[in-house]
Amino acid sequence: MAATASTAAGSAHELDLACTVNGEPVRLRVDTRESLLDVLRERLGVTGPKKGCDHGQCGACTVHLDGRRVVSCLTPAVQVTGADVTTVEGVAGPDGELHPLQQAFIDHDALQCGYCTPGQLMSGLACLAEGHAGDDDEVREYMSGNLCRCGAYAGIVAAVRAVAEQGR
Repeated sequence: MAATASTAAGSAHELDLACTVNGEPVRLRVDTRESLLDVLRERLGVTGPKKGCDHGQCGACTVHLDGRRVVSCLTPAVQVTGADVTTVEGVAGPDGELHPLQQAFIDHDALQCGYCTPGQLMSGLACLAEGHAGDDDEVREYMSGNLCRCGAYAGIVAAVRAVAEQGR
């Protein structure tokens, strides 16, 4: 579906958005200047993606857009029309069972304050799906866009590698 131009009843800066967020259909009117991150957090109540730098440099807002990782703070919301958006809230199983990478983050102490964890998980999942978890250096390279101020990098790399080694 394509975003449609607003009518006389709406602002010249508004378009209709229809997409799927964590498996649920979403339809709403968005300002063409709104970021996906702001729509997720402020309009849909999806608070997993975090606003860290708001410049696409920290990775705290990483989500998957049609299976590809993106920084949602730099993604215009209108760009996701017709797309499938997955946030960390959509990663666990239907009965709430943790995804193997979520469990590995716990097992390998891959989090401290937790602020960056949702973005780290989404990038880690992409890293695994893209086949970029062959060794520690490769994981570090392909997750280099995600910053952790607490310094949990060793645990993050260990968690991604553990899941890769399990073939999940």
